[in-house]
Amino acid sequence: MDIIMKTRYDKLGPKVAAALEGRGFEAYYCSTLSEAREKALSFIPIGSTIGYGGTLTLNQIDLKDTFRNGDYNLIDRDLAPTPEEKTALQRAAFSADWYIMGCNGISEDGQLFNIDGIGNRVAALIYGPDHVLIVAGMNKVVKSTEDAYSRARNIAAPANMQRFSGLGTPCSVTGACADCNSPGCICNQIVFTRRCNPPKRIKVILIGEDLGL
Repeated sequence: MDIIMKTRYDKLGPKVAAALEGRGFEAYYCSTLSEAREKALSFIPIGSTIGYGGTLTLNQIDLKDTFRNGDYNLIDRDLAPTPEEKTALQRAAFSADWYIMGCNGISEDGQLFNIDGIGNRVAALIYGPDHVLIVAGMNKVVKSTEDAYSRARNIAAPANMQRFSGLGTPCSVTGACADCNSPGCICNQIVFTRRCNPPKRIKVILIGEDLGL
């Protein structure tokens, strides 16, 4: 990473974590991937049942493989052999001890923005497991909630569509959001989380790296 951007992240990250704390979240800034991984694992007791939402960041800090290979009960949707079994595992994740996910956008004043195709991830965030852990690179931090919305619709969603095949949305072809009403649209459920209630149910780890989409 460019040293100038890294320096910016190290200055801004603690301020955003403090803003999140002021809204009832439990938040931390970790400068490196290894620090973030250690912090995440410090929260989750051995033997916990863990669900997760679709996010590249979990792979980038090697959490998913750690849970697969350790003494945890991972509800592993990625290994489901059929779409029906994947759906069943996504529903089972609502009763997990911990739900781990990324975030599409975080405003500097400590509000979360997420956008989903079927809503399983935002449903778990809003009213699911007792404990939710969000891990997000500092590239997800933007100035305002309006910027978070714009980032998710115009950058993250078109980029994510390049990972999926057969959905046939305009952004999968052009790389630009067309505000479509396509059956394959992944921008169906749009959620701002402006406060955490109950307080500290949601933990947020901000990482001083460009991670995820």
